[in-house]
Amino acid sequence: MSKQNLTLTEKVGFGLGDTASNIVYQAVINVLLYFYTDVYGITAAAAGVLMVVVRLFDAVTDPMMGAIADRTKSKHGRYRPWMLWVAIPYGILAVAAFFTPNADMGTKLVYAYISYALLMAAYTAVNVPYSALGGVMTADSEERANLQTWRFAMAMVGGALVTAAIFPLANLLGGGSEPENYQVGFPLAMAVMAVVGVLCFIGCFALTTEHVQSYEDKPRGKPLDDFVSMIGNSQWAIIALATLIIMTRGAMQGAAKPYFVDYYLITDNLPGWLPEFMGTLEALLSSFLTLTMLAGVAGALTAGLVVTRVCKVRVMKVALGGTILMNSLLFFISRDAVFTALVLVMMSNFFHMMFVPMLFSTVPDTVDYGLKTVGAGAMAMFCAGHLFVLKAGNAVGGGLTGFVLDWFGYVPNVEQTDLALQGILIAFAGSSIFAALLVLVCLQFYRLTRGWQDRLDADLRQTARTNP
Repeated sequence: MSKQNLTLTEKVGFGLGDTASNIVYQAVINVLLYFYTDVYGITAAAAGVLMVVVRLFDAVTDPMMGAIADRTKSKHGRYRPWMLWVAIPYGILAVAAFFTPNADMGTKLVYAYISYALLMAAYTAVNVPYSALGGVMTADSEERANLQTWRFAMAMVGGALVTAAIFPLANLLGGGSEPENYQVGFPLAMAVMAVVGVLCFIGCFALTTEHVQSYEDKPRGKPLDDFVSMIGNSQWAIIALATLIIMTRGAMQGAAKPYFVDYYLITDNLPGWLPEFMGTLEALLSSFLTLTMLAGVAGALTAGLVVTRVCKVRVMKVALGGTILMNSLLFFISRDAVFTALVLVMMSNFFHMMFVPMLFSTVPDTVDYGLKTVGAGAMAMFCAGHLFVLKAGNAVGGGLTGFVLDWFGYVPNVEQTDLALQGILIAFAGSSIFAALLVLVCLQFYRLTRGWQDRLDADLRQTARTNP
């Protein structure tokens, strides 16, 4: 295939879409469970059930959105317009999810279910077309991988913005760090973030172009046909399984991170060279969340440089090995080694974010594989299915974290038992080790390594010659 390079403006514009997405995504992954248990006032088990149950609806909404996006026709393209159409509702619902109604516990639980479900529906409506957009900006596999590194580097910028600002902003706007203060401060903080997110989506719409017309011109059959072609695609199934596993891991580590910093680490004797303000819990949480996000930016950009010379599947395997090593070391350091823990967590996210862009860049390749082998593949449907397993992994991970904490005896806002502390470490670091090992096994069966298109074309020509 001929090289199809994108401009820097297009790459940055595409990345703005995930900057916007991650303003909510990282808030949900890193903050929402903590918000539900320690601010909103529901139990860890109830919050875990909520996160799992709401995500069950994604089994319907994700493929439905994929079918709608694949059949959208407008003067701006098939997928780009959704960045514009859904931006404002997305921002409003992000604020609503962090609002605490003045009501009894039953009403609050119902509100939590409704607000979280609507937020995830808006996330689906904007993220399925956005994911498909990356597949039609270029048909070149390596350029797709490079585009995804920009996406996730800028996603981490959005995540870093949230994690750096949400606790201090909630403290400032709510007038303190007690639960009643945070009930006021969190929705106000998210309102600030939502404005940034809406502007980023508009920027994504304005700066990108759908260059690949083959998907645009492809005749559309029934949505069920697209769905069947997706689940029957062996290479997509491998990537979907790997995504389910790795996103379960990401959600568990993200949800457990505030508990790891707040309860597991001993912060009474922080290094003397740290500024005095770093001694507060909010500052320490913000530092852990933000610096790990910035390490993720470095990881994504590093992957973008390496993938021009090395097969992206090999990059993924190396990144998984680094993830296993960094999280294993967390089991051997003392609880008061706060700075060492921070460095290991940063390196863990560095390797994680080397892996994730490469993983996402494989989805359009599986569409091309389906089109070449059986003549069936739909970009938004395949991306919708991938997004569903991503969100399923997030739901399972968030739910598992709540269940693990509850199983090991976690109680909010008190000193934790040794058993509860062990549960926090297992949810935070143990999940990453186990998930990375499983994904390494999955990748042994993935065939779309560098040069796969030329090899497949040669095989098809050979088959045609031997079976005229």
